[in-house]
Amino acid sequence: MKVDFKTLKMMELRSSPGEVLDRVARDGEVFVVERNGQPKACLVPVSFLLPDIAPDRIAKELAKLDGKKESYKLTINESKELEISCPETAAGENIIVSIVLPHGYPNSAPRIYAAQVASNAPQRWPDGALSIFGATTAWNVKTHDVSHALGLARVWLKHYAKWCKTGEWPERTDA
Repeated sequence: MKVDFKTLKMMELRSSPGEVLDRVARDGEVFVVERNGQPKACLVPVSFLLPDIAPDRIAKELAKLDGKKESYKLTINESKELEISCPETAAGENIIVSIVLPHGYPNSAPRIYAAQVASNAPQRWPDGALSIFGATTAWNVKTHDVSHALGLARVWLKHYAKWCKTGEWPERTDA
């Protein structure tokens, strides 16, 4: 990603901090702040460092997981996407299900991964994400959330356990 930094003198920042912050937040401008001719700091949009997801949406979804007494861990991956990891068990294995919330979530469906599953397990996309019916094709911004995605992952894990036992993936039923 090419970033066009502009020099901003400390006096200019002091004289109109609100205007400068608006330019960063609204227009995506990036500044190197100089004092006495020396670069001292950078002003960058929050999306350079954190996921581009509304904080109130994240808070609401985490509160729902807490209300269901779900165990989870939050991290931010290299792509600055929020990742919610939950410990699960399937086929006698401890598995970490990771729900990755892409930038623009919930308008973009999450990607769901399961660590420690067999590398030849079926029903996965080329990047390793679980191929879960409904997670992307029928993602509903208003009614679906991380809790829903976790439920879909658990169904996938049940199918995975059966596949480990029988070598056959259960057929989908729309019941």
